[in-house]
Amino acid sequence: MKKSLLLAALALLAIENGAMAQVTIDLVNIGNPGNAADTNTLGSVAYNYAIGKYDVTIGQYTAFLNAVAANDSYGLYNSYMGSNNAVGGITQNGTSGSYTYTVRSDLGSGHPSEVNLPIAYVSWFDAARFANWMANGQPTGAQSPTTTENGAYTLLGATTGVNFTKNTTNPNTGKAVNWWIPSQNEWYKAAYYDPALNSGAGGYWLYPTRSNTAPGNVIGSTPDNANINYAKNFAVPSGAPYVTDGGAFSASASAYGTYDQGGNLYQWNDQVISGLYRGERGGSFRSADASSLLSSSSTFATPTSVSDQIGFRLASVPEPATWGLLAFGFASTVIFRRRKH
Repeated sequence: MKKSLLLAALALLAIENGAMAQVTIDLVNIGNPGNAADTNTLGSVAYNYAIGKYDVTIGQYTAFLNAVAANDSYGLYNSYMGSNNAVGGITQNGTSGSYTYTVRSDLGSGHPSEVNLPIAYVSWFDAARFANWMANGQPTGAQSPTTTENGAYTLLGATTGVNFTKNTTNPNTGKAVNWWIPSQNEWYKAAYYDPALNSGAGGYWLYPTRSNTAPGNVIGSTPDNANINYAKNFAVPSGAPYVTDGGAFSASASAYGTYDQGGNLYQWNDQVISGLYRGERGGSFRSADASSLLSSSSTFATPTSVSDQIGFRLASVPEPATWGLLAFGFASTVIFRRRKH
């Protein structure tokens, strides 16, 4: 076994067994800065950025909990994570002050681990605290200003409200914020924009599967499919969990190369609606048809909401060495090795 594969296997084993481990998030670079907006005025972004290739996973969220939630002061763990078989999840062990967390592996021989499934039952506040933790370099310790309460977002114990905007500078590092919840435009562009459309002038697909045709729900390498409850049939016919690993619909990525921006789980974005709600997009494994995956479809929830249909992905910055390529419209994948509807 090659050394890199061995290290990856050891990291995966550590997460499954509840040990603290460095989180690696696959990112897709989104170039073509200054692209035109779609007809609904969404999707124009004036700068290069990167976004998660997949939703944040159960394994990654488990590592986060083990790093900062021995007490879990602000409820980053939800008990449904340990009991809802539809989405798999995480088991909380021990007592307050010494909590540890393990990826569930109790759904039978067909599902030995849920480590690569998307994490559900996360509020907008949970996602923001995860972003803070990433922006602060994945520290270990109580939920404090240097771990989860400041960084990308200044929360400082807040568990309600919507008046939280992304910081320009991380007060803990003095540097530009490098992990955050994507804005609606950032999320939308990554899902629907294609610089190759219209003879290279760029344009938008109706669905985030790089298609103008409603997707089916066949897992595998057939194009234009997504994890939805198409025609009242789940994509996973063998039973719970009904969510799928990132990339399970291997020929249904967006033009930039993201997966599951349609189906699997709705994802939080940073849009504030009516001073009460945060935006969500993308549909879920429970969506009865593909309409919730359309570029014209969006929804919202109070930022404290949790559900088996809501997850999230993060945005970040591309590596400086790739900026020149991005200006010419190339997209590539960058791996950063840093440690609720």
